[in-house]
Amino acid sequence: MSKVVSAAQAAGLIRDGMIVSVSSSSGLGCPDAVLAAIGERFDSEGHPKDITTLHPIAAGDMYGIKGIDHLAKPGLLKRTLCGSYPSGPSSSEPPQIWKMIGDNSVAAYNVPSGILFDMHREAAAKRPGVLTKVGLDTFADPRHQGCAMNAAASEPIVSVQQFDGEEWLYFRSIVPHVAIIRATTADERGNLTYEHEGAYLGGLEQALAARNNGGVVIAQVKRVVENGTLKPHDVRVPGVLIDHIVVAPDQLQTTLTPYDPAISGEIFRPLSSFRNAEMNVQKVIARRVAMELRDGMAVNIGFGISANVPRILLEEGQHGKVTWVIEQGAVGGVPLLDFKFGCASNAEAIMPSPHQFIYFQAGGFDASLLSFLQIDRHGSVNVSKLSARPHVTAGAGGFVDITARAKKIVFSGFFNAGAKLSLADGGIRIDQEGKVKKIVSEVEHISFSGKRAVAQGQDITYVTERCVMKLTPDGLVVTELAPGIDLQRDVLAQAEIPLGIAKDLKTTPEALYQDRLIGLTLNGGASLGGAHD
Repeated sequence: MSKVVSAAQAAGLIRDGMIVSVSSSSGLGCPDAVLAAIGERFDSEGHPKDITTLHPIAAGDMYGIKGIDHLAKPGLLKRTLCGSYPSGPSSSEPPQIWKMIGDNSVAAYNVPSGILFDMHREAAAKRPGVLTKVGLDTFADPRHQGCAMNAAASEPIVSVQQFDGEEWLYFRSIVPHVAIIRATTADERGNLTYEHEGAYLGGLEQALAARNNGGVVIAQVKRVVENGTLKPHDVRVPGVLIDHIVVAPDQLQTTLTPYDPAISGEIFRPLSSFRNAEMNVQKVIARRVAMELRDGMAVNIGFGISANVPRILLEEGQHGKVTWVIEQGAVGGVPLLDFKFGCASNAEAIMPSPHQFIYFQAGGFDASLLSFLQIDRHGSVNVSKLSARPHVTAGAGGFVDITARAKKIVFSGFFNAGAKLSLADGGIRIDQEGKVKKIVSEVEHISFSGKRAVAQGQDITYVTERCVMKLTPDGLVVTELAPGIDLQRDVLAQAEIPLGIAKDLKTTPEALYQDRLIGLTLNGGASLGGAHD
């Protein structure tokens, strides 16, 4: 009997009140045709009603792949637990899911991505839940928000437990009735291969969670082939776990990308084909972040300014000295930018995302380069919530998992929001000061706990266009000042909190501000030939 069904038939399998797990990372691997069919069925029939959806990373974006927005209809979606949500510029119309969050017509939770994958694994094994230290003293901690994004999210999903003399967060398993995953190819028995995908994500764990509990697994693919034609080592999800196949030949590889063979490893791009970062203030910050790296490191990067650091290494002839690792699963190669963020070209390997998160949660890697929206007096960082413009940030994604035990973290961003800046005279010029302070007394949302970082002895650096700061047991200390910046006027007076000043306050090398190579080395010694001293 054929497992192939139409998207409409697959949508018909979703019953009122079901829990549905969806595999995707924004546009990457999103089973958008099936999600669209569920929304269309609700519009025509009024069913399914009151469903709960689980999205370990994110489903859809604001640039053509609607994802969760197909389901963002009052009456259809009752509750959602997401690692992150569609995000975009403040000038754009907010997605429907953000409107529902804002008016409390859906119970919305932002659960760290790695923990949400862990919850699927525990549900698959019929274990009660996840015991973890990831998320302590962050918004995931029930003593803060407990992952709740609005008043409608009143049902607790996490508690604090004492176990073996230590404090842990406990997330109870949530069992999905349906898992909707995506691959490139299915054979007639439902074996799935991912040859055109940029990542495997967590499709196997999500399928196991549904199948082992008597649920249904739907796979969206580009094509179906004859039994026996797929190599067993290529099969990432076996057909015994798949109930139904939906064929969507036009599915995008990721946002605005029908197919890029370098993303899926079919070809390797010449290094000369990657564009260098444009010479501007962001590039200066990325250059300074790159100075924190050393040869042989395994380094995670996040969205924002730090995403340009691999291009700095390429430009400086240092590519290959650092191995990049990203939460969607790529290891090595060159992480991509813009709409292709979360993918890498020329990767050495692609790990399943849940396994990559195990690596991150335990701090097995060497450093992480991440962004910030706010930093407070404890050194805590907010990247996950901006009440004034909620859809500008996607939420935490894997940020909490990655930072929980990372040995070294370099946060990067602008000191103030809205300042007009330029490069002049070998340094930074502030043409107009920003109105929104980002160094604040208390962050709006604790995505990263400075208190826990100090207690765990983590090495924490904050790089801005004006200065570099370090987290110490006594708080934030300015260790380096950019050329052209006045310490009192441009730094200390622009922070809402007192900042310490290092006794050996340094000046950022002027070479970073010039539109030429800076002579970066990652040899474990001083970068730029000692110009930093």
